[in-house]
Amino acid sequence: MENSGAIKASLQGRYASALFELASEQGAVTSVESDLDTVARAIKESDDFAALIRNPEVSRAAAAKAVDAVAGVLAVSPLTRNFLGVLAENRRLSALPEITRAFAAIAAAQRGETTAHVTTAHPLDEAQLTQLRGKLEAREGRNVKITTDVDPELLGGLVVTIGSKRIDSSIRTRLNSLAQAMKG
Repeated sequence: MENSGAIKASLQGRYASALFELASEQGAVTSVESDLDTVARAIKESDDFAALIRNPEVSRAAAAKAVDAVAGVLAVSPLTRNFLGVLAENRRLSALPEITRAFAAIAAAQRGETTAHVTTAHPLDEAQLTQLRGKLEAREGRNVKITTDVDPELLGGLVVTIGSKRIDSSIRTRLNSLAQAMKG
């Protein structure tokens, strides 16, 4: 398995690597990746769930019970459900968003993919995403999975982050550069 040293070195990376190895042994990498995406969406959409995973005052037992209930509602696989229980027992639920990203990076690397995080001022339609994916795949020389965010403060254009590379063609950045040039 090809993991970057940075992913393995972090606490989140160690948890993600361990989960990936278990999922690989069981042939459930795709299922677990889908489960983790579902859990990540639940964290973003539910202020209560987000507060639960970040609250250090919640006991291990209460966190485990609450996370198990959420896992049941989200209908995640038994492996993912057990993993969430381990995180609760080890007081590592607050690292769940980072663990999810690390797992996705490991799984993508295993498939020969890379992930591009794209931030735009307005949502992209399917045709724009397809065109952008084609250009990024030609540039990177491999399959590119795109995740998107919307940030109206960009004003226009987009910011693409692939690993440690960042391409910033936002209007906000261009205006800031112009303002700096005018200051002298």
